[in-house]
Amino acid sequence: MATMDTSYWRRSIYNILDGLSDGLSHFAGPSRVALLICLEAEGPFYILDPQNLLDGHQPRLKDLYTTFQETTSCNLLPEFNPSDDPQLSGLIAYGGSCTTLPFQMWFTEEHPDICSKGPTLRWLEYAATQLCADFGQGAGLRNDTSSYVLQGYAQHAIRDYIIDKRSEALGMDTYLRIYPTLNAILGISNTREEGEWPRGNIAFVEPRLLQHVHFQASFPRMEQPLLVNLRHCRKTLQAVENTERFLISDGCTLAGVASGDLPPGSILATFEGNHGMVKLDDELICSFASGNFLATNRRPNLVQLEEALLESNLTPKQQHNIFHYITRVVIQARERKHGCTLVLDLNTIPRNIAGQTLQTPLDLSMPENIDIACSLAKVDGALHISKSSTLLGFACLLDGRTVPGENRARGARFNSAVRFTAMHKNIITIVVSSDRPVSVIQHGIELTAQCRWKPISYISTPPRLTDWLEE
Repeated sequence: MATMDTSYWRRSIYNILDGLSDGLSHFAGPSRVALLICLEAEGPFYILDPQNLLDGHQPRLKDLYTTFQETTSCNLLPEFNPSDDPQLSGLIAYGGSCTTLPFQMWFTEEHPDICSKGPTLRWLEYAATQLCADFGQGAGLRNDTSSYVLQGYAQHAIRDYIIDKRSEALGMDTYLRIYPTLNAILGISNTREEGEWPRGNIAFVEPRLLQHVHFQASFPRMEQPLLVNLRHCRKTLQAVENTERFLISDGCTLAGVASGDLPPGSILATFEGNHGMVKLDDELICSFASGNFLATNRRPNLVQLEEALLESNLTPKQQHNIFHYITRVVIQARERKHGCTLVLDLNTIPRNIAGQTLQTPLDLSMPENIDIACSLAKVDGALHISKSSTLLGFACLLDGRTVPGENRARGARFNSAVRFTAMHKNIITIVVSSDRPVSVIQHGIELTAQCRWKPISYISTPPRLTDWLEE
């Protein structure tokens, strides 16, 4: 019988925790993982949370504890039976039960910039089934295999989720192979043509639904470029560069150029230079860059700015407008990779900041003024924005005395903003680095700073869930 007193089972569980956390961290950014587990029917529940992911969720877990117990007392099946999502705020969860392992529930973080929870859920599902397999095979047979598999499961998780969604829409009998499709997307994304990164769209359509595609130009069957010929596909992609048209593929070849609506179950790969996006119908599945699939939607994470605005004395309408305009400027700066600094002045009477002032402030609610602000952000110095969403000046110089919050690993743009906000009240600065990171700074403190990453530490015996809930 498996018990937490057996060192092999503890090691097996922590190996899977470690592999899962490492794999998700490469896919979606630094990710913590936690596990609730019961090793025998009507036995005690244990919690394995080495990075304190579940701290603050104790009240909700207390309410769910009785439900968890009922799961282990029911008639267990040999097949893995999924449990209901516990709906913990900010977390993605997946769990279930079987005769080998009466109960397990995995948790990880739901990042603000995630494209879709689907691949992560499939990742957690695979971790759960692998743990069941480890316990079912017996000690010593599998060793660290599950950990190694989970570290590199990104493409498999995306494939599993796409297959599930396409099966719901089209049924089980489909002919579009997902692995070759994903391999082709990564291959084309890394293939330059005359030194230029690929741009344009390729739609992968179920072969039996090609008749519903509005072709503007189709290729003879015997002359269609093979999808495995990446160089040929990359050259052909130039035909739809910077247009609303897209290439059509049946998963084996490129069938032609089309426009309009796509049939259900179609996969659309959008190439945007050195990165791109993958969609299934209207759902954004993931992004890709540098030969890897990623969970990020590549939009700036400005959650801390939104929280700071909520704590200010601005009206909800003012908060919404300012957040919208700043997001526009930040996105442009990130994509153009020139970096910039925005000074959000929440004072009733804006401060005088050395720089190029404007005779008439620009109202950022006007689209043409937003475009001007995005262009002025490229000039050295900061944009000065008032609480009424007007641009007061640009090329502003930020100064101040040295403060503890400085980071010598960051540049002058970041440290100047830290010093300036430490000296002046009601000021929020948003710093966009040329290599894409975004920092929100207030009172001399970086609100977007992350705690130092701590690897999973081995715990001799994890605590019981009941004891942890009473702490």
